[in-house]
Amino acid sequence: MKILLVDDSKTMRNIQKGILSQLGYTEIEEACDGLDALSKVGAFAPDLLLVDWNMPNMDGLEFVKQFRAKGSKSPIIMVTTEAEKARVVEAIKAGVNNYVVKPFTPDSLSERIKETLDRASAA
Repeated sequence: MKILLVDDSKTMRNIQKGILSQLGYTEIEEACDGLDALSKVGAFAPDLLLVDWNMPNMDGLEFVKQFRAKGSKSPIIMVTTEAEKARVVEAIKAGVNNYVVKPFTPDSLSERIKETLDRASAA
C-alpha cells in the first residue's frame, strides 16, 4: 500500500512514518505542502493520504479540493490541530474521509487508518 504524507513539519512526517512502519506500511512518499503533494500524486498514485491542514504555499484543505477535482478517490485522513466542529465539517465537505487531531497517539492514528481503509474497501 502506497501512502503519501503531506506535512510542512519534517518532525511530524518522521513521527507518522515511524508509526506507519510499525503497522507494516513501507511504501511512503513525503510532501512538504499541498503544491509539493500535487506534483507527486500523479506519479506516486497513493492508496492513502495523510494531510496536514496548516501549511505554507498551499494548505491541506486547498490540496484536498484540487486532488478531488481531478477525480481521485484515494482516501484522505486530515491530520491537524484544527479541532473545531466547523473545520471538521468543512474538511469532510471538501472530500476528507477521516480526521485525526494532533497530538495523537500511535493507537489513535492506527485506528483511524484502519477505519478509513475498511470504509473505502466497503464502498
